[in-house]
Amino acid sequence: MKGGATAFAGPAAQAVSVVTGMRFSAPPEQVWVGLMFYEQITQRPPLHLRLLLPVPERAEGRQSAVGDVTRCVYREGYLLKRITEILPCRLCRFEVLKQELPIAGEVRLTSGSYALRELPDRSTRVELETRYLSPRYPRWLWGPIEIAVCHSFHRHILGAMRRAVESPAAASSKDALRECRTPPALTGERGPS
Repeated sequence: MKGGATAFAGPAAQAVSVVTGMRFSAPPEQVWVGLMFYEQITQRPPLHLRLLLPVPERAEGRQSAVGDVTRCVYREGYLLKRITEILPCRLCRFEVLKQELPIAGEVRLTSGSYALRELPDRSTRVELETRYLSPRYPRWLWGPIEIAVCHSFHRHILGAMRRAVESPAAASSKDALRECRTPPALTGERGPS
């Protein structure tokens, strides 16, 4: 939540995890390509998100291998994220290295992930997780508000990705199919760029 007065902070920041899922009418390979190369949110966020959170604009940099750093650009600042785990066509986990975003109440984003699960009809369930620290107190008041806003933000991001992945222009890549069928490297080392 941006702007406004900071709520009275309790003794320590509370760690919070919020997970939101959405079904994509595309196979995991196609969704994975969309996730790995997703760069821009073209649809404007709903009014309540524009009033409460920084507005996302684009992602810059690679995000396909462990160690890759992506700069997520918002109208009001940016985040730097480093990929910490990749399981092709199944999981992309990241940590937040730097947050230069005004989020009211001094909420600090710490990490997150995208998890993909193939459904029986070859569609894909995508779950977006955000982890953050919130000093807002009392938690019984602020916790449900933060979680509702986070779910709404997740639905905005996942909805934009789903529109891109399900568009007629989106097609499965042979590289994605190969990558999804290759067992993930256990070392986490990056190959040649």
